[in-house]
Amino acid sequence: MTTEERPGRPSPSDIDDMTVEALGRLSEALETTERARGHLYSFHQLTGHADLQLDRAVELLRAAGHADLADIVADELIGRDVLPGQWTFQVVEEYDDGYYRFFRELERRIRDQLAGGRRHLHEARMRERRQS
Repeated sequence: MTTEERPGRPSPSDIDDMTVEALGRLSEALETTERARGHLYSFHQLTGHADLQLDRAVELLRAAGHADLADIVADELIGRDVLPGQWTFQVVEEYDDGYYRFFRELERRIRDQLAGGRRHLHEARMRERRQS
């Protein structure tokens, strides 16, 4: 079985090096976007957790005799939009349905057109070079 025939390790000789490098850069950019998306989900979860923690802060402020400050936290911070008109889940949904979805679909479309859908050609060629 040749390297070209091994699943997950394609290194077709019919695709020029510059195209393979371009596809590699596109794939790398998508991988970076995947990481950014993960950070966005972390932002979403951490912000939600912080908002829930404020309930206890309000309780403690009231118990300590600071009802006026507890009211400010309860009335002006708990449940507040992180962006005008949006909670974090809405930010995540807009990112997923807009930029992220478009990026993934475009990367796939370009990869399908130039490499028959084969992934990680750049890495496959690098593996061949480094192991020979």
